[in-house]
Amino acid sequence: MPRNSPARRHYERTLAAASAAARDRQTYADASQYELQLMQLAEHKREIRGVQSFEARAERKRDRLPAYADYVAGVIASGAGVQDEVLMTVMVWRFDVGDIAGGLDIAEYALRHGLVTPDGYKRDTPTLVAEEVADYALRRDPGDVDADLLQRAADATADADMPDEVRAKLHKGLGLALESQGDLEAALSNLRRALELDQSAGVKKAIERVERAASKSADKGADG
Repeated sequence: MPRNSPARRHYERTLAAASAAARDRQTYADASQYELQLMQLAEHKREIRGVQSFEARAERKRDRLPAYADYVAGVIASGAGVQDEVLMTVMVWRFDVGDIAGGLDIAEYALRHGLVTPDGYKRDTPTLVAEEVADYALRRDPGDVDADLLQRAADATADADMPDEVRAKLHKGLGLALESQGDLEAALSNLRRALELDQSAGVKKAIERVERAASKSADKGADG
């Protein structure tokens, strides 16, 4: 059966789902797919640790991520919600390489089931998700950022406990992205929330700018 054939991909997704369900029942003897993925992950981690360049490390992760796609899809489809080192590492790697949508696909599942970050990570899952998405947005021109992705991250972590500074960064990134799309009311709401959470969030000038733009827009509407 060819590695990338539809039949093979379906087979791996089915195995992953069965593996997750088996671990949920504590019947580890049937969890061979998870063990195989763990071994593969250990080998890939060893490869990446040998690379000094952060840029090259990200590229290596990007190259290795497709090897886990079917497994991840199977685990999420299972809905078992058990702790999974492979799944959570893939989530982090997706954020590392800028695949924010792919990272959020796992993050929403992980947050729903209370999964924790992989060994060696100090941040808990909600904090890591919010901060990784916020940092991704704030490193880019707001016009190049998909506000819907930031809103997904904000919604997924809305009820979680995390440092105010981290949540402020997410609201800042979302506010700037919404401003670039012309949604001034929503932009202002998020920027003001960022300031409430962190007086050092660096949004005061942005708030003033959006307030002026909103005022001009209102004046034009009144003239019309």
